[in-house]
Amino acid sequence: MSPLLRTSLIAVFVVGVSGGAMGEQISKREYPGVQNFSRVDATIACGGATTPAAIQALKADGFTSIVNLRAADEPGANVDGEASAAQKAGVRCFHLPFKAAAPDTAIVDRFLAVVAEPANQPVFIHCATANRVAALWLIKRVRLDGWKVDKALTEAEAIGLTSEPLRRFALGFLGRRAPR
Repeated sequence: MSPLLRTSLIAVFVVGVSGGAMGEQISKREYPGVQNFSRVDATIACGGATTPAAIQALKADGFTSIVNLRAADEPGANVDGEASAAQKAGVRCFHLPFKAAAPDTAIVDRFLAVVAEPANQPVFIHCATANRVAALWLIKRVRLDGWKVDKALTEAEAIGLTSEPLRRFALGFLGRRAPR
């Protein structure tokens, strides 16, 4: 039995995203080795701190790529261990260190390119708590998917956006750049 099926028996709840024509929903549940796991849709899942031991389970659940937004010097981050586990599992691993205190727009641009690439999907995206993930996902939804800001913000909050500075950064980023 895959880890996805095994853990689906543990505390599952669904958060509806308002304003969705297709009734978009995020499922949050326990996932061994991943804090704050959220399944956004068939091609994307998000989370907080992720252990290298979780990589094989993510692979078994169909993820072909992982985007790690944690800096190597963050407490508890194991960037090298995760990259090694991903290589052993045959999963692409993208390390895009995105610092909440000093957001880098070049990292945002790289993130958008990585998650838009069909060969990288399904992709699992994580940081320490899912705050940075949610901020970048908000930008992705508006820039690449053409969502309205309010709808994308509601989804980002359901994923884990609680940081006011990251929220301001994402909205400011969207204000400075025209949608693609």
